[in-house]
Amino acid sequence: MKFDKSMLTLYAVTDRAYLRGRRLEDRVEEAIRGGATLIQLREKDLPDGEFLQAARAVQQVTRRYRVPLIINDNLKVMLAADADGIHVGQGDQDAAEVRRAIGPDKILGVSAKTVAMAEKAMADGADYLGVGAVFPTGSKADAGVIGTAPLRRIKDAVGLPMVAIGGVNEHNIQQLEGTGVDGIAVISALFGAEDVTRQAELLYALARRLGDRA
Repeated sequence: MKFDKSMLTLYAVTDRAYLRGRRLEDRVEEAIRGGATLIQLREKDLPDGEFLQAARAVQQVTRRYRVPLIINDNLKVMLAADADGIHVGQGDQDAAEVRRAIGPDKILGVSAKTVAMAEKAMADGADYLGVGAVFPTGSKADAGVIGTAPLRRIKDAVGLPMVAIGGVNEHNIQQLEGTGVDGIAVISALFGAEDVTRQAELLYALARRLGDRA
């Protein structure tokens, strides 16, 4: 699937803590029906075999809706599932090595907090950056909060498509106006809602408005 920055508008990151008794693939479908433009499957604690099973189940949904599926930090699972791409953090496998492994046609996202990190990610072949944590977040307790100021500096320095991640929700998204971000990455702000589809509709509308003012 060819990458386009519009895929970042509402970047939904999964978390089993918010399944509420539902299947993961059903929650993903609810998010997509509301406007999620990309799904990242994040499974830090699952063995590779179970992670792959989850990826294939979710992939049946994402392919039906033609929404890209990105695997978080597991090259083996990403390749085995033939997912659309992979996202790696600064402490994960080297992005340049990942790009060589997945080839030029898969999507590569890289986490960055500084201009230097962003410049390296671009040199390594990243298609987009995940920048944060912008706000305090409970989804990743060890994520240092960087605020919104670095977003504009990173965008001006490298120009890569960029998604803001970390504590973003409907109450603080307006603080991202003018930062140059192309979308928002959300976990609890989406999957923690009682009605995931309706929440996705709200977040998508806010994110679209944000993109228009970037």
